[in-house]
Amino acid sequence: MAKTEVILTHNIVGLGAESDHVKVAAGYARNYLIPHGFAIPLTGANKRRIESLRQRRAEREAHEFNTMSELARSLEKMTLTISVKTGDDGKMFGSITSGSIADELKHQFDISLDKRKIHLEKPIKTLGDHEVAMKLHSEVNTTLKVVVKSTTPPPAPAVEAKPAEAPKTEKSGARPKGK
Repeated sequence: MAKTEVILTHNIVGLGAESDHVKVAAGYARNYLIPHGFAIPLTGANKRRIESLRQRRAEREAHEFNTMSELARSLEKMTLTISVKTGDDGKMFGSITSGSIADELKHQFDISLDKRKIHLEKPIKTLGDHEVAMKLHSEVNTTLKVVVKSTTPPPAPAVEAKPAEAPKTEKSGARPKGK
């Protein structure tokens, strides 16, 4: 199979990052990468463009790192409160997943975060306080405090009441009038 060399202009998962020089199948480059603008052919003129692509990539990565570092500092100070339905015994219906945490962050704090950056070993299935690990960037990790509360009010304590005396009624064989 024929291989051709291209310079990537965008990050391609499983292939490489922007400004990387890679060898790919000729058909893949000709039919997909180059027409969609994800790569440019390796020529003398394009080799000179590599430096500008690397500079653009470095600037973008530095900006992403700074943004995620600021977000991590603010998330560490926050407490996310999630209200869930529970049964009479206090057990949750369902569970809290990384997707529901991302939705609540958007709803409560207007923070858009991809659910794949929220790492839960397993979904949260209990009420109370929980620490959730987040990997915002390859070098930025933080934790978020999540408080899970019940929307169902706790049941009133059972108080033993004396049975009330039933009102005395007349027991006669006659029916009331009108019925």
